[in-house]
Amino acid sequence: MSDISMNSQIDQLRLKKQRALAPGSAAAIQRQHSRGKLTARERIDYLLDEGSFQELDMLARSRANGNNGSDSNPYTDGVITGFGTIKGKKVCIFSQDFTVFGGALGEVFAQKIHKVMDLAQSIGVPMIGLNDGAGARIQEGVVALHSYGEIFSRNVSSSGVIPQISVILGPCAGGAVYSPAMTDFVFMVASTSHMFITGPDVVKAVTGEDVSIEQLGGALSHASRSGVATFVADNEFECLDSVAKLLQFLPSNYLDHPIDLPSSDDPMRLIPEFDQLDFNQAYDIKKIISSLVDDGDFFEYFSHWARNLVCGFAHIGGQVVGIVANQPQVLSGVLDIDASEKGARFIRTCDAFGIAILTIVDVPGFMPGVTQEKNGLVRRGAKLLYAFCEASVPRVQLIVHKAYGGAYVMMDSKAIGADLSFAWPSAELAVMDPQGLVDFFHFSPVATLAPQKKREELISQYYDSHANPYMAAEMGYIDDVIEPSATRTILAKAFRTLKDKKVTSVFKKHPNLPL
Repeated sequence: MSDISMNSQIDQLRLKKQRALAPGSAAAIQRQHSRGKLTARERIDYLLDEGSFQELDMLARSRANGNNGSDSNPYTDGVITGFGTIKGKKVCIFSQDFTVFGGALGEVFAQKIHKVMDLAQSIGVPMIGLNDGAGARIQEGVVALHSYGEIFSRNVSSSGVIPQISVILGPCAGGAVYSPAMTDFVFMVASTSHMFITGPDVVKAVTGEDVSIEQLGGALSHASRSGVATFVADNEFECLDSVAKLLQFLPSNYLDHPIDLPSSDDPMRLIPEFDQLDFNQAYDIKKIISSLVDDGDFFEYFSHWARNLVCGFAHIGGQVVGIVANQPQVLSGVLDIDASEKGARFIRTCDAFGIAILTIVDVPGFMPGVTQEKNGLVRRGAKLLYAFCEASVPRVQLIVHKAYGGAYVMMDSKAIGADLSFAWPSAELAVMDPQGLVDFFHFSPVATLAPQKKREELISQYYDSHANPYMAAEMGYIDDVIEPSATRTILAKAFRTLKDKKVTSVFKKHPNLPL
């Protein structure tokens, strides 16, 4: 029997844990702060509710090169893992520690992440990854690469089961980028976050291209061009605040429902200014969205990318909804490759987690052009159509102005499964816009030329006979033509009625998306 007292053993434990709380050197921590970055623990302390975090594997150490237990191998092995709450919602989390081995992944580091990912999936809570690391630990070779593969596998098995959120707070390079890319949401910070497969030096050596790290993999580059960064913040505090806000709209897992948020904003509130809208000028669809949703609070998704399609989360009558809307201020709201992929991903995310979808339509058609066609508008545009057709959550369509051709069908028409469809009197449902149709049939080189003075008359006739919502209403393709000012009231009733919608699916291994 040991002669060592319990008090001495507790003292020894406390000493070890004290060392684990600050495994990086003071100089490394100072460098982190000088770059405008928090440490791994500071990030967890800021994001999670005070006192809620329970750390796991705090005393884990690298076993590489036979150094298991050696004082040269710091506790935590460069990543902090555990669970806690954010505004009362249970989450699992890992936070990579750049002050230890540059946050590079080795075997023990990866095993800690594997364990917390498994825990998140088994208990059905969101998994949050705070990424700030130099990639694979070179000295551990193929072990590190294999360990990445096991993370990727868990990303896929958790996909659609629990929300997965990646927060890039420093470098994320090489194979390390693929785990965030497979998660549901990616947050980045301007100037300090970077993601790329190969860095600027390798790009220069292989292709001869001169590019800065910011141009290659900076937050704004991924937010506006590549479609990787879902949200971008100016600093880490703003970024972590956005993560906490996002969680308000999400359920803990696919079997849960998003939590209704009590609001003082009357769901029966009328919006008289909608009756005065002038569609002869380009307008900002986000102003309409803000007027419709509770307290004007709209959390936009991919706000810098494919801006001709607006997506995001809000509440209507307290109920969480995902909103998809054409943006007339950008490219007249046409559907193109990027908008199709952005919309498809958002719709599938909403569908995976039981979030009702509101589609606001003002679409003149698809983006014409050789570049769009050669880059796969047909194949990639089909992703948006597929996503809507597949979605089984409550779906409401609102047509406010243009709804032309195949783009009308694709924007969640009743033909592809919308539960309810409403239109304003200003809605124009037609195969093509009146001006284009008249010019094609009467004024094109192949047409029998009509007198130019008849053009306006013909356009007016087409508007009266076809480009309005009433023929569609008569045939049941829309459920009602409504006064714009009553839109919020009608939508609140619609989503409340559809809340318990049930759909029986045909069993299959998985659908074959037009990837």
